[in-house]
Amino acid sequence: MEQLIQQVVNGISLGSIYALIALGYTMVYGIIKLINFAHGDIYMLGAYIGYFCMTTLHLGFLPSLLIAMVLCTLVGITIEKIAYKPLRNAARIAVLITAIGVSLFIEYGTMFFVGAGVRSYPAMTGLMVQKISLGSTVITMQQILIVAVTVVLMTILQFIVKKTRIGKAMRAVSLDNDAAQLMGINVDTTISFTFALGSALAGAAGILVGVYYNSINPLMGIMPGLKAFVAAVLGGIGIIPGAMIGGYLIGIVEVFVSGYGYSMYRDAVVFAILILILIIKPAGIMGRNTREKV
Repeated sequence: MEQLIQQVVNGISLGSIYALIALGYTMVYGIIKLINFAHGDIYMLGAYIGYFCMTTLHLGFLPSLLIAMVLCTLVGITIEKIAYKPLRNAARIAVLITAIGVSLFIEYGTMFFVGAGVRSYPAMTGLMVQKISLGSTVITMQQILIVAVTVVLMTILQFIVKKTRIGKAMRAVSLDNDAAQLMGINVDTTISFTFALGSALAGAAGILVGVYYNSINPLMGIMPGLKAFVAAVLGGIGIIPGAMIGGYLIGIVEVFVSGYGYSMYRDAVVFAILILILIIKPAGIMGRNTREKV
């Protein structure tokens, strides 16, 4: 029983990171029906920005987190303006290929500037190295920090989407792009803001995973990005609460598979879940099956 509780704690920590990345996927898809495969690489950039803030600028965790989110926001807006906006009315396959191209450009561009080697995050000190023992279950302060930051960011996101003017515009564009334009909503600005929000969350996830696992590399965004995409599909892509639920479920499943001696199969299990959900309930846990009008 103690091992079960420990695996759940570890799964919630990992799931928080997947949930933050999945939110970016699901928001962009909900607005313009685009799978932004470069999103995982923005997460990687967030990890590197946090690393350089901590090692070169000697900043603490919180300032590094904010800087990583701001810079990743700018990167996300730039990608949207340069790569995706000119293809707004193009075929979906053209946009998809462009997303893959942007992903490779970011990965190998980063590798050109910082090298291909693995870098270690600076060791955390003080309160951050403390642990809480509940019987045989151990909860680290880093895990508490990850969950706390994730909850705060998700709460802020929900407030923006549900209570602000730009959030209402996002929901309107997601529901009907043409009708939103007729109502005076600036669709281009709304799309750029969506990319900004998603990129900020990905940047936060990057620095959190750097603090948690202590190592980063230019290709670190590939697999977590794909798993976050699976999480978004599992929860119901285009649905924000679904992305949160999917992220936590994928994190818990992965940790359980690894924790019980099958770590070599953890990736296979995650993608098997994707296949099953597409067969059984393609719309995801919180999605609804809708018929497309011809």
